[in-house]
Amino acid sequence: MSWLWAIIVGLVLGVIARAILPGKQDIPLWLTAVFGIIGSILGNAVAGWIGVEDTRGIDWIRHLLQLAGAVAVVAVGDMAWQALRGNKQQRT
Repeated sequence: MSWLWAIIVGLVLGVIARAILPGKQDIPLWLTAVFGIIGSILGNAVAGWIGVEDTRGIDWIRHLLQLAGAVAVVAVGDMAWQALRGNKQQRT
């Protein structure tokens, strides 16, 4: 069940990250979910490093760090995806 939860949260964070970023991201939905999962893991790691991974009530700081991680990963991932797609299109 935790894998399903990770996919759902990753997809939601990835979609929110795509909405926050300016312009159009030409990455598929499955890649958005993967980038969201990676960003969530990155945000959780940062929350652990600064000591806010488990607080009383809703962990707003951890959630914001997860979203920030998703935004960063989606931005970098979109550039990498475009570079890979551009190289493949030039070869054919």
